[in-house]
Amino acid sequence: MLDIVIEARKAKITSGFAVKRILPYQLHRMVGPFIFMDHAGPLNMPTGTISSLDVLPHPHIGLSTVSYLFSGNVTHRDSLGIEQVIKPGEVNWMTAGKGIAHSERFEDPAMLAGGELEMIQTWVALPEKDEESDPSFSNYKPEQLPIFTDTGVWMRLIAGDAYGLKSNVKTHSPLFYVHVVLDQGIHFGLPTGHSERGAYIVSGSVEVNGTTYKAGNLIVFTKGVDPLIISKEKTTLMMLGGEHLGDRFIWWNFVSSSKDRIDQAKEDWKQGRIVLPPLDNEEYVPLPEDKSKPAGGPPPNALS
Repeated sequence: MLDIVIEARKAKITSGFAVKRILPYQLHRMVGPFIFMDHAGPLNMPTGTISSLDVLPHPHIGLSTVSYLFSGNVTHRDSLGIEQVIKPGEVNWMTAGKGIAHSERFEDPAMLAGGELEMIQTWVALPEKDEESDPSFSNYKPEQLPIFTDTGVWMRLIAGDAYGLKSNVKTHSPLFYVHVVLDQGIHFGLPTGHSERGAYIVSGSVEVNGTTYKAGNLIVFTKGVDPLIISKEKTTLMMLGGEHLGDRFIWWNFVSSSKDRIDQAKEDWKQGRIVLPPLDNEEYVPLPEDKSKPAGGPPPNALS
């Protein structure tokens, strides 16, 4: 029934900002095109300390970053000159392509006063033909995203297609990404038509084939099986997956089908060839020292 169950590990984004890191995982690096997944919060920061969460300008290549909030809000600024505050239920979809830099800052008065923050960020690897595409950014409002409700079930299709719904969010490969809320005791099936499928438990717990899984678990299902997910309590899931694109290299914030392209991106960032956001260019995250061993040690912590 299951390929693997991945338990979230703690990772530090900044000195004051720790997240639950789900992907990549050493034994299972991707689910469909999804190569990275972080869960931040829920957290309440004391007044005056929220700025410690700020993620300074940093680069990406070869992927799309997908930001989705349950609570709070974040201000995004990027190399294209875009400034966008993302709010709960919205989607920020930034395609890095051949290279982009962006920052994520917490500037909302409610956040500064100690409001709650909870968000999920994923990275979606790009097909090889799109890895060197021009960077782009789109923000999608909640009313642009399909919603389905039934007795004890609420879900929003963030991207792709699933359960007979289709999202208008532009993607580069076949995938699905769904926010699901289940009341206690609901029997819920997996979407069909996708070869790789997983369910991350944001809160609550579920039973699959007689075993209970808890919040912080990513359940990755075997291809072709169709088990039932039974909610043991009120539960929030992020369902994700799609078609596998092939192996990818990942180092810091760079994803590519070519190791040489990763090395080029490192040099591009050091030499300033990836442009800083014009609305946030006074500081940036320097390239980390590469301490990985020839046998393959862990890369520096990725930034979202």
